[in-house]
Amino acid sequence: MAYVHRIEIRYKADPRLKVRTDRIRSLGIPIEELHLVDIYTISTVSKDFTQDELREIGLQLSNPVVQKFTVDEATQAYFDTAIEVGFLPGVTDNVGTTARQTIEDFTNRKFEPGEAVYTSHLYFVCGKLTPDVLNTLTSTLANPLVNRVHVKTRQEYGTSGMDRVVPFVELHELPTAEPVDLSLEEQELIQIGKEGILDPVTGQRRGPLALDLAQLHAIRDYFKAIGRIPTDVEIESLAQTWSEHCKHTIFASAMDEDVPKGLYKTFIQAATNKIRAEKGDKDICLSVFSDNSGGIIFDDEYLVTHKVETHNSPSALDPFGGALTGIVGVNRDTIGFGLGAKPCINIYGFCVGDPDTNPVLFRGKDQSNPILTPRRILDGVVAGVGVGGNCSGIPTPQGFVWFDDRYCGKPLVFAGTVGVMPRKNADRNLYEKQARPGDRIVVIGGRVGKDGIHGATFSSEALDPASPVTAVQIGDPITQKKVSDVIVKEARDKGLYTSITDNGAGGISCSVAEMAKECNGCHVVLDKVPLKYPGMAPWEIWISESQERMTLAVPPEKIDELMDLLGRREVEGTVIGTFTDTGRCVVEFNGTTVMDIELSFLHDGLPVKHLKTSSSSPEASEPVPGCPENLGDTLKTMLHRKNICSKEFISIQYDHTVQGGHVLGPVQGIGRVQGVATLTKVVASSKKGVGLSQSLFPSYSEIDSYRMAIACIDTAIRGLIAIGVPLESIAILDNFCWCSSDEPERLDQLKAAVRGCYDGATGFMTPFISGKDSMFNDFSGFDADNNRVRVSVPPTLLISSIGVHPDVTKAVSLDAKIEGDLVYLIGETREELGGSEYFVQICGANSAAGTVPHIEIPAVKARYEKLTHAILHDLVASAFPVTHGGLAVALAKVAIAGRLGMDITIPGDGRSDLLLFSETLGRFVVTIAPDNKRPFERTMGPDAVLIGRVSGKNLQISGKKQILSVPVSELEAAYKKPFGGY
Repeated sequence: MAYVHRIEIRYKADPRLKVRTDRIRSLGIPIEELHLVDIYTISTVSKDFTQDELREIGLQLSNPVVQKFTVDEATQAYFDTAIEVGFLPGVTDNVGTTARQTIEDFTNRKFEPGEAVYTSHLYFVCGKLTPDVLNTLTSTLANPLVNRVHVKTRQEYGTSGMDRVVPFVELHELPTAEPVDLSLEEQELIQIGKEGILDPVTGQRRGPLALDLAQLHAIRDYFKAIGRIPTDVEIESLAQTWSEHCKHTIFASAMDEDVPKGLYKTFIQAATNKIRAEKGDKDICLSVFSDNSGGIIFDDEYLVTHKVETHNSPSALDPFGGALTGIVGVNRDTIGFGLGAKPCINIYGFCVGDPDTNPVLFRGKDQSNPILTPRRILDGVVAGVGVGGNCSGIPTPQGFVWFDDRYCGKPLVFAGTVGVMPRKNADRNLYEKQARPGDRIVVIGGRVGKDGIHGATFSSEALDPASPVTAVQIGDPITQKKVSDVIVKEARDKGLYTSITDNGAGGISCSVAEMAKECNGCHVVLDKVPLKYPGMAPWEIWISESQERMTLAVPPEKIDELMDLLGRREVEGTVIGTFTDTGRCVVEFNGTTVMDIELSFLHDGLPVKHLKTSSSSPEASEPVPGCPENLGDTLKTMLHRKNICSKEFISIQYDHTVQGGHVLGPVQGIGRVQGVATLTKVVASSKKGVGLSQSLFPSYSEIDSYRMAIACIDTAIRGLIAIGVPLESIAILDNFCWCSSDEPERLDQLKAAVRGCYDGATGFMTPFISGKDSMFNDFSGFDADNNRVRVSVPPTLLISSIGVHPDVTKAVSLDAKIEGDLVYLIGETREELGGSEYFVQICGANSAAGTVPHIEIPAVKARYEKLTHAILHDLVASAFPVTHGGLAVALAKVAIAGRLGMDITIPGDGRSDLLLFSETLGRFVVTIAPDNKRPFERTMGPDAVLIGRVSGKNLQISGKKQILSVPVSELEAAYKKPFGGY
C-alpha cells in the first residue's frame, strides 16, 4: 500500500511574479498574471507520516516568514486556468532528491526503495486564453520529453485542486541478454545500425547504434570466427565504443593520399609533439590527449587542467538538461584527470539561432514534433549551465554566445572546466594513473537509470524524427559535489585508489573498458550495479549514461577504508567487479555471461576508413557597397548586433566569484563591458593566476576554413596577451563542430581547417592539450508544408586558450581609465571584410565571398611578446584586442567600459568604413598614461601607432576629416539594448 501526501507552498507576496509574468508576455502570450506554487508529493510504502509530522515537514521545506503552505489541501486563489508541470517517470528530479534528504535528516527516517519525494510546479494563470494560446503557454512552461502537464479550468479545479500524481517507474523484467543474429540481408543490417536492435518484448527498435555496414560486417565476422552469436549487450557495447563520439573515426581515418595517418595524428597531435620537442626544458605540458583533460604546469607544486566538451544533440531536445549535463559532465572529466583534479573554473559557449525568430520546422511529418524555438533553447542552456556551476560551487566567469540562423535546427553547446591539483603526493605523480590486475572496480555517485541510453551513438548522428528521448539526461550537481569533494579532498591523498575516470559517454561500458586497457582486462557483475528502479535490462545497465558517477580501481586492501569514507560522506559506492590481465572484457548478469570480448577487438577492431575530399569552387568576390553617410549611426547599429552587444544578462546569472579567486571577471569597467578574457587565482597562496579566452569565426568558414582556423587561434591567444599572459605559458584546445561530414566538400573544408590548426599552433608555439569533435550537426525534418528540410550548422571551430599569468597584480582590464591617457593602435589595418559583421550584416554582402583576414605569424608573435613585456612592466593602463566588428567597435567598447570619451585619428588612406570595420587580426587598442609614452613606444617600436587621447564624453573619430562623433552614453545604450529586457 502506498501513502501519498501533497504539500503546496506559495509566497505570501511573490517577488518573482512580475518578472515571470513579463517574460511570458514578452513571448507574445497575453496573460494578466502568472502565479506559481511549489508542489512536493511524498510517496511512502512501509510507513505513513502523521499529520503533525507532515506539518513539520512543510515548515522545513518552506520559509514561514515569506511563504505559507498547505498539507493535502488545495491552494485556493483567484485564477482562470491551473497548469501543473512535473517530471515524467524516470527523469532526474534534483529538488525532489534534496527534499527527500531534508526529510530524512529531520525525521531521522530513511526512505526505502520505492519511496521518494517528487516535485512539480503549479501555475495559476490569470486571463482568458484561447485553446491555441493555452497550448503555446504550456509548450513554453514544459518540455514533453521530460515533463508531464495537467491542465484544469477554475471550475474543474474546484476545492479538491489538482490530482496527486506519483511518477514512479515500472519496467518489464529482462533477466538476461538477448542473442542477436547478424546473418541478415544488407538492408536489415543497415536498419539495425540506424534504428537499433528489435526489442523482443516491446516490438520496437531500441534506438540508433550509429554503426555502418562495414562495422556491422566486422562484428558479424568476429563472432562467426569464434563460433557463436553475439548478445545485445555485446553489440550495444561495441556501438558505444566505436561511435564517432568516442572513437573520433573521421579524425582518425586516412584522408586522400596525403594524410594516411588521419587528421588528428598528422596535424593536431603532430603540432603538439613538434612544439614540445622544440621547447625542451621549457615545455609546459604534463599530460596531453591521453586523459580526460589536458594538463600544464602552473608552478613547481601545482598543475592546471582544461577540457571543453560539447552537448549539442541533447540540448536540441531538452536545452536545460542538455546544458546542465554538459557542464557537470565536463566537471567529471576534471575529477577524472590523473588521480583527481579539483574543478575550479567553468566556461561556456552557446551557438544558437536568433532568439527573436521562430522558425517553423518539425522533426516529424504533418507538423508533428516541432523543434524548440531559439529563444527557448537560449533560455534553457543558459539556465542549465547556471544551475550546474552555481550548485557545484564552481565559478563561471568565461563564455560567449554566437547567433546564426543555421544553428536553429541543432544548437552547439560548449561546456568547459579548468581543474587544479598538486603535481605530486609523496612519491606519486598525481597526473599519472594505472589500474592493476586484482584491483576492484568501484562505481561511486549516482544510480543507473534509463536516462542517457544511446547518448553517445545519438550524438554521432544527425538529428531526425527517430532521435531517442532516452538520450536526454538531467544532471544532479549536488550529488556530484559530494563525489568531487570526497575524491579530491580526501580519497586521492589517502591513496585509496590507483586509477579513476568518469562515467560519461557509454556509461560503465566505456569507463570500465577504457580503464581495463591499463591492466589488460576486466570482469564485471552487472547485478551489483545500483539502479534507480528495478527491471532494467543488462544492456541498459551497461551502457546507460546516467550522471554523477565515477569509476575507480581500488586495491583489495583499501576497499574497507574507502567504503567507510564514502559512507561517512553520504556518497554511494559499490564494488561491481575486478580488473584482470586476461585480455578480455567479461560481463555477467544473473549468473550468466552476457559479454565476453577481447579488449583488442573492442578498442581496435573497427574497420579502417579511407575518406576522400573534393573541393568546391569558391564564391567570386564582390565589391563592397558604398560607404554609409552616417558612420556614427552605423557604429551604433554594429554595437546593437547580437554577436557584438552585451551578454551581461548571462554573466549576472553565473557566480564568478565563488572560491574567492576572481581577478578579472566577465564584465569589466564601470560601464560593464564583456571582456574576451578572464583571470582567476586558483591557488590562494600564489601570485599567479589562470587566464582563459575563447574564439570562433563560423562566418569565415564557408570562404576560407584554413584562414578561419588561424583566426581562431590568433584571437584566442590575443585575448590572453591583452591581460598580460606570456605567450610561452599559453596552451590551446580545439573543438570542431562540423556538419555533413560524410560529404567530400565538407571534409575538404575540415581538412583545410585542421591544417590551419597545425600552422597556427606551431607558428605561435602554443600546444594543443585537449580537444573534441562533433561531426554531424545537422537537422533533418520537415517544414509546415511537409517538404523535406535539412539545416546544417556552419562549419564551426572553437579554440579555447589557457595560460598562466605570472603576477595577477600586473594584469590590465579593457576599460579606459583616466582622461588624458594616450590611445594606441597596435598592428596595421587592412581591408579584410570577408565574413565580417559589417560586410555581411550591414552591407548585405554574400556570406561566402570576400577576403578572410590573414596574418604573418612570426611578425605578430614578436608583437605579442613586446606587448606582454610592456604590460608586465606597468606601462599599460588598458588593452583590448580588435575582433568581431573591427577597430570602431573595439574603441567603442573601451570607451563604454570606462564611460570616457576619446578623440581618435585613424591612420590610413582607405575608405573610412573599411578602416573602421575591417576585422584584420593581430591588433589591439591600448591606453597608457602620458608619462609612459617614451618607454612604451621604445618597447613596442613601429607596431604601436598613437591614434588619440582619452577625452570628453564623445567617441570622436577622424581621418582626413571627421568621420563620426557619438556620445559614449548613446553607444552604451546601443550596446546594452538587445538583451536589456532578458
